Amino acid sequence: MTVVEPRLTLERRLLRERPILVACDEVGRGALAGPVAVGAVAVDAARARKRVPAGLRDSKLVPEARRPEVAARAADWVCASGVGWATSEEIDRIGIIRALGLAAHRAIAQLSAAGCDLSDALVLLDGNHDYITPVQATPWPVRPIIKGDRDCASASAASVIAKVARDDLMRGLDGEFPVYGWSRNKGYASLDHRAAIREHGLSRHHRSSWAIADAPTLF
Repeated sequence: MTVVEPRLTLERRLLRERPILVACDEVGRGALAGPVAVGAVAVDAARARKRVPAGLRDSKLVPEARRPEVAARAADWVCASGVGWATSEEIDRIGIIRALGLAAHRAIAQLSAAGCDLSDALVLLDGNHDYITPVQATPWPVRPIIKGDRDCASASAASVIAKVARDDLMRGLDGEFPVYGWSRNKGYASLDHRAAIREHGLSRHHRSSWAIADAPTLF
């Protein structure tokens, strides 16, 4: 399989018109347990003139053992980075799309708190749907980019930073509820996770609406 290396072509073009870009990507959207995470990074023209950090890819294309070092290089490369979260309870209460938007706003707020002036920013969002604007009106436009985490280095950086953060969180939760194997499956619907739900039921970290509606064979 040919691995596509992310580039900065789009970022460099847009940074001729905007002083700063924010790139966002989500992790954990399809899991049965744990929060959803959205990574956000800010990139300016100076960062976009630098080389893409070594090994940077969409997080799904980076071997798990190498993700922390790649995420660290990505965080050093960008102006600022953040990871926003929406809990399993919030996902059950407001739905996954609004939860993604909530997590994205929380991630972007971390960039502002780090000193980034986002008043004239443009947000690049991996995917084909703007889930950020419907949650709360923003002063910056949001541009969904299909396969952005594969093709745009800034979105790849957001992807791998969020993935490492969420994987670390799920490994921590595994110590609290080891029967579900979250250190291995990270909350996704693997066979061992499904079997553990059949045997032990749902924990407080499960998305109860998902575990019942999306995996009806468990019950």
